[in-house]
Amino acid sequence: MERATQMAGLSSGPMEYRLESRGPRAVLMLHGGHMRAGLPLGEEAFAEAGYTILAPSRPGYGRTPALLGGCPPERCADMVAELCDVLGLRRLAAVVGQSAGGPPAVSLAARHPILVQRLILQSAVGPVPWPDRRTRWGGGVVFHPRIEAVTWSLLHAMTRQAPRLALRLLLPELTCRPVTELLADLDTSGRASLLDLFSRMRSSAGFLNDLRVLAAPDRCARTAADASLAVQPALVIAAPSDGSVSYAHAEALTASLPNARSIDSRALSHMIWLGADYPDIAAAMLRFLALRPGPDVELGGAGGRA
Repeated sequence: MERATQMAGLSSGPMEYRLESRGPRAVLMLHGGHMRAGLPLGEEAFAEAGYTILAPSRPGYGRTPALLGGCPPERCADMVAELCDVLGLRRLAAVVGQSAGGPPAVSLAARHPILVQRLILQSAVGPVPWPDRRTRWGGGVVFHPRIEAVTWSLLHAMTRQAPRLALRLLLPELTCRPVTELLADLDTSGRASLLDLFSRMRSSAGFLNDLRVLAAPDRCARTAADASLAVQPALVIAAPSDGSVSYAHAEALTASLPNARSIDSRALSHMIWLGADYPDIAAAMLRFLALRPGPDVELGGAGGRA
């Protein structure tokens, strides 16, 4: 279900956000493609543990306007840091970067180390080329700002009137496994969650921005450079079966971040939140946030596995 959002005036323009205050420690959610502040994804564990949740709409998504010339990860990171300052959030327990929200999450940690205590990356784009040519050209057409409203209207109608067909149409982009295997793995609740999410997604101008800036020739080098400067404890979570953001991204992130450990999800798709082992992953994230910062904390070296 979509949740209420607000607008903040920043030096670079307005930004939509959702702030759900619960306690003194806050978690920032940086969503991936086709998402906006009002759509919660993967934040239930933090909310149930009493964390305040801040979720902005990245530029081009929701009511946050697209920026002239696009919005590379570092520019998005600076906007989010200013949003935190406007809202009086001086310290974040963690920034969670999901999918295409991964690069700005890494940039935020690197560029604003006093603000960010920890970094959690979920199915995140890393210092590996993305998107592939098919995704860039195909996505650039069907989710172009002049077309995406029609595309999503058709997909939204399909989720209501032909849900099985909608899943068979949309799931191949999310998995490396046969779609029949993924469908068999999803229980009724998982299918309903996916259909509800698909029925609310929009791309606006944000997805085209993602495709353009993340495909820039120097983007991988910049992401790797930011990752090397993000000295905070980091947790990289990914599924080897992810068909949207390949597992190579997680491996590259774990190798590039100075203080990272990784967790392999047994989910059969990009959507790690629907994997049978997600309760265990959620518990691991909460333990990760509860660790005392400092050299006495053992987090595992680069390339380590949980």
